[in-house]
Amino acid sequence: MCLECGCNHPVPFGVKVLSVIAPGLLKPRVPDGPHTIEVHASLLAQNDDAAARNRARFASHGMLALNLLSSPGAGKTTLLSRTVDVFGHEQRCAVLVGDLETDNDARRIHRPHLPVVQITTGTACHLDAEMIARGLDTLSLDGVRVMFIENVGNLVCPAAFDLGETKRVVLLSATEGEDKPLKYPPIFKSADLVLLTKIDVADALGFDIATAVENIRRIAPQAELIQLSARSGEGMDEWHDFLRHHLPV
Repeated sequence: MCLECGCNHPVPFGVKVLSVIAPGLLKPRVPDGPHTIEVHASLLAQNDDAAARNRARFASHGMLALNLLSSPGAGKTTLLSRTVDVFGHEQRCAVLVGDLETDNDARRIHRPHLPVVQITTGTACHLDAEMIARGLDTLSLDGVRVMFIENVGNLVCPAAFDLGETKRVVLLSATEGEDKPLKYPPIFKSADLVLLTKIDVADALGFDIATAVENIRRIAPQAELIQLSARSGEGMDEWHDFLRHHLPV
């Protein structure tokens, strides 16, 4: 059971592969008979073990793995679509996309040069490390330099689950309000980078960028901060520079 919201584990989930992998849904691993996890710590310990294996796997391929987290509608899919259109031609990338249902986001991101895997979580409100491992099993990782993981839209539960990522990227959009870091501090406190997105519409929405930045700095002083708009292109060069800077040598 999830520590934050109480969603049940394990849950059936599917992995749908687009691009270089033949499309298809993997059979979920469902335990025989009743299955209850009574100790929350055990669940996280199991996840952390799987995350450590994922991290070693990414490192063995010389790969930068980024876990992108945000509330629904903060702009993760649009950001990734714009990123792979430019940066994806500079470095080979791949994407794992998490949603409860549908492969809509994976289809939006899919490009001929980009392997994309859709993970459908069923009732789980976040990705976990085992889901990532199974998604990776469907991909050829040779030559992939950047693995983008688009987590399920949620500012609560994903904060507790290490996926084995190299960097954790949290998005806050101008459509959400300046106080989100104050309301949901754990996910911002765990961020390596905070992306303040949709800044092209901030004025129209009455969004106070200075206040949002102050709140981010207050809650997440450890995190780098980039202001950008995937639609207008403002700040995208800085985002690409962040990716280049953190690529393994």
